[in-house]
Amino acid sequence: MRIDGVPVAVDSVPITTERSFNAESFRFLAERPFVIALVAMDFRQNDSGLEYIGTGRQQMGDGGVIVQIRDAAGEPVAVSNADWQCLVIHTAPLDKSCESEANPVAGEGACAFEAMDELQGWDLADFDASDWPQAVEYSEQEVRPKEGYDRIDWDASARLIWGPDLEQSNTLLCRLTVE
Repeated sequence: MRIDGVPVAVDSVPITTERSFNAESFRFLAERPFVIALVAMDFRQNDSGLEYIGTGRQQMGDGGVIVQIRDAAGEPVAVSNADWQCLVIHTAPLDKSCESEANPVAGEGACAFEAMDELQGWDLADFDASDWPQAVEYSEQEVRPKEGYDRIDWDASARLIWGPDLEQSNTLLCRLTVE
């Protein structure tokens, strides 16, 4: 997570850790207006977008992120919802039948993918993200977060968000300007 382009937090759990839900709490200083920028990644073994390749558990992953930011007094400042803009920068596999291939090869056949680098300055206030899509809100039933999700007192307006497809959208750049 970055605030006005400055890193304020990095996930303390490696992305390769098999886990259904991971929570991070941290503090930062910011003055309004400010841009919250989040690089959201779901684990993928390679650019095919699959996990556990070559095992009986070979599958597409599924993403989802929820955010709540409170001020020093505990009052809500921002939450994740459809107001956020999220650009998918890694989509795979482009054909979901890749998941059942015996020898999936990233970039070949059903296992084709689309990827792009982070855009220069996307996390700064003067970046024009007006053509970025809004985040898609998902229910708890759709994302199925476990292992700690229910131990957090979520703001009633915070929503699980992700790109247009929970399985194929693997890496997203998400941003919100807090006025």
